[in-house]
Amino acid sequence: MNDLSGEDPWVVVGRGSGDASLLVRELGVPEGIARILVGRGFGTVEAARAFLEPSMGQLHDPLLMLGMREAVVRLRAALVGGEPVLIYGDYDVDGTVATVLLKTALERAAVQLGTTADVRYHIPHRVREGYGMQDQRIADAATEGVRLVVSVDTGIRAFAAAEEAKRVGLDLIVTDHHLPDGMQGVPEAIAVVNPNQPGCGYPYKVLCGAGVAFKLAQALLEDVTPEAERAKLREKLLPSFLKLLAVATIADSVALTGENRAIAAIGLQELRKPAQAGLRALLELAQIDTTRPIAAGDVGFRLAPRINAAGRMDIASDVVELFLTRDGELARTLAEKLHRLNDERRAAEAEALRAIEAQIEAMQSEDGEVPGCLVLDDGEDRGHAWHRGVIGILASRVVDRTGKPALVITHEDGVAYGSGRSVAGFHLLDALTAAHAAKEGDRLLTRFGGHAHAVGFALPSESVGELRVRMAQYADDMGIEESDATAVEYDSEVRLGEITPAFWETLERLGPYGMENPEPLFVARGVRIEREPRSVQERHLRVMLEDAEDGAKLGGMAWARRVNWADRAQEEGWMQGAMVDVAFRLRENRHPDFGGIEMEIVALRGARGGDEVSR
Repeated sequence: MNDLSGEDPWVVVGRGSGDASLLVRELGVPEGIARILVGRGFGTVEAARAFLEPSMGQLHDPLLMLGMREAVVRLRAALVGGEPVLIYGDYDVDGTVATVLLKTALERAAVQLGTTADVRYHIPHRVREGYGMQDQRIADAATEGVRLVVSVDTGIRAFAAAEEAKRVGLDLIVTDHHLPDGMQGVPEAIAVVNPNQPGCGYPYKVLCGAGVAFKLAQALLEDVTPEAERAKLREKLLPSFLKLLAVATIADSVALTGENRAIAAIGLQELRKPAQAGLRALLELAQIDTTRPIAAGDVGFRLAPRINAAGRMDIASDVVELFLTRDGELARTLAEKLHRLNDERRAAEAEALRAIEAQIEAMQSEDGEVPGCLVLDDGEDRGHAWHRGVIGILASRVVDRTGKPALVITHEDGVAYGSGRSVAGFHLLDALTAAHAAKEGDRLLTRFGGHAHAVGFALPSESVGELRVRMAQYADDMGIEESDATAVEYDSEVRLGEITPAFWETLERLGPYGMENPEPLFVARGVRIEREPRSVQERHLRVMLEDAEDGAKLGGMAWARRVNWADRAQEEGWMQGAMVDVAFRLRENRHPDFGGIEMEIVALRGARGGDEVSR
């Protein structure tokens, strides 16, 4: 039944200003895409062209970053003097890639300087050591003869480790992208390289940890390379670094804008030329076809989980070895190990999710509501303990399914280790901080950190119940605005006839998609269901739509997530001839017989304001 009253919950988004017709005229882009560019802040010809044509020229001078000159001087001295250097990394994609990039750069710089680099690395074990730089490892490095430690993707709050380095006579360079401590500032070091530190004038603040490590690598290589050879460095060598850096940038979910967009776009192109044995082996096992363009989704959903699985389930140093080795047989062995660990991670995740769903069901009130913030734990059941390496993923799954912020906790020997993920409008680190100090003199957590959307923490197992109470109370006090399930925020309204192969080719230039550059959502209004919709697996729905104005036809799939589309089509009477509005993203179906451009339907409603359904 159509309801024409009230405001339309389907609204176009866009913060920019400009003339879409100017972009159509000057750049030759379709009008539907020109509107997206304007809406996303690229309303001038110059801004739109720069967005559509990412290049190495869009990477900023690394020497604009505070501490960079000092870091380069100290690294060069270490290479010339033959000093052993330790790279201290982290166990996720960002930290392992940062380690590989910097180690590779140091060894190449040593060749330019006519010396040999002694570069070692340490990737902490997630369970045995935990996150961050540990004092004991710093002390051990000194006894092993190391003279200089360089942190990557970690260290900005490692005050104790910095003190230990000073005590044992080690020089320290900190490179990181995480936010510094607001009270203590930054650790004492030869150099701190972080675009987010106070006083840093670097124009782009949201590089990932590997991005910051790359800027150091770039600065060092430019410093040691003769002027006559720098053009080759910038045209050949530096772009080759971007293939792995793109993987880290996408996996770490930083904004794909500005410099990160250039890194990701160029890196994905370079990824199709995987000269290194380990990268070739992993791409093959992940079934990523390098003869076709590689999308951010290929990295995020196929490549990154396999890399992360090493740190989640075993030893992340295997990743560094994989991306450094030139031995094809060893590369295949290591890649197969990551593939196997990812399968184990998925199995552990699936088992834990079943238990979590039962917990959520038990928490529901009579009206089906759950607490404003969910705190879920494995109950110290050692036979069914959740692997600490997957609790962050589990928290994300809970948020996706419930729309509520969630903390997921596993117990080990009387200690509860937790990871949390949040929703828009609920600052999770603020919530955890408030829960920690809710009662004067009673500090709940033994350690915690993170940001608005994700946290990690630990506390005594017996305190989990109190944490659950405090987080629920905080959520109730703050309130979380319920989203309108029928709301659709779209980028551009189009007629089906506008969607041509040329339209698709231009649309692809808007990628890679990710944080702050989401895949565009289109709306077509007043289109006719051209033939009877077909149920797929009794949940999904395949439809063929015809534009009432231009007669163009376009098919699509509505995949069941929160909505059983097959049932809903019956309920709403969506049959041949029915008029509907549709919100969709575009996909390329590569089937050899019936491939082509088609819709992935996100929302469907009766035309002109009927009952909306979002998947």
